[in-house]
Amino acid sequence: MRVTRRVRWAIIPIGIAVAVTLAGCTTSQLNGFLPGFTDDGTQATNHTEMISGLWVNSWIVLLAVGVITWALMGWAAIAYRRRKGQRGLPVQLRYNMPIEIFYTIVPLILVLGFFAFTARDQATIETQYDNPDVCITSIGKQWAWDFQYAKQDCDDASDAVWTMGVQAQTDAKGNITSDLPTLYLPVDAKVKIKLTSRDVIHSFWIIDFLYKKDMYIGKDNYMSFEPTRIGEYDGKCAELCGQYHSMMLFKVKVVSQADYDAYLDTLRAAGQTGDINEAYDRLQNLPGTGATPTSEGDD
Repeated sequence: MRVTRRVRWAIIPIGIAVAVTLAGCTTSQLNGFLPGFTDDGTQATNHTEMISGLWVNSWIVLLAVGVITWALMGWAAIAYRRRKGQRGLPVQLRYNMPIEIFYTIVPLILVLGFFAFTARDQATIETQYDNPDVCITSIGKQWAWDFQYAKQDCDDASDAVWTMGVQAQTDAKGNITSDLPTLYLPVDAKVKIKLTSRDVIHSFWIIDFLYKKDMYIGKDNYMSFEPTRIGEYDGKCAELCGQYHSMMLFKVKVVSQADYDAYLDTLRAAGQTGDINEAYDRLQNLPGTGATPTSEGDD
């Protein structure tokens, strides 16, 4: 009874101290110093906080396991150290069944727990919108980006508009001197992005969104989300794709629906309409595409 009472009185102040400490943390600290959040806690997309929570909670569990393990190692090193006058080896034990069961069950619980929470969040994040408000095709190429804007169906280019970008240009000091390809997104809209490549494997990464997906050769990939905060974000290729991989940068502008529609109107007025998916595709002659075999040097 006394032990229980002592534990209770020990837990209460510890809990208060932890609560006070967490209450004093900034938004950045509460989210593991990850990008994607403003000072008031507003997330960049409807998935950003979920990804951050998975990251932070995983580290909390791992840190707790680490502290307990280090404490037990330290205690064993001190309690069972060789003392003055001792000779020979300590008593050797072949096994200790309770400890071995403990060392088997606890890691199994941790692995299953991490798997369960990861599978739950991944299932939510990877659920693709069947009827998005907008569907955009992001095309990776060495070493820039093309963006094609459709309505609800990325494969229907009848009313699509597009922009084609070039890789970042720098001066002698490495400062970017050119305009980067820019992806426009309407805020609070259901966005579905089709990811495809013109040549090699790339990876589409909007840093503040805390999520990236590969762009495979001959296989389309997709990601769905809702941008929740107007602003400008940085994007880049996250897959080593050749000599100028580091120059494969782009910008993302999340704007109001009215500004988004006005931007598409400017592309339409400039004549940038139709389907550009295969216009400059270097994979057109791959086996299975129906292309007629040609010899090297043929027109």
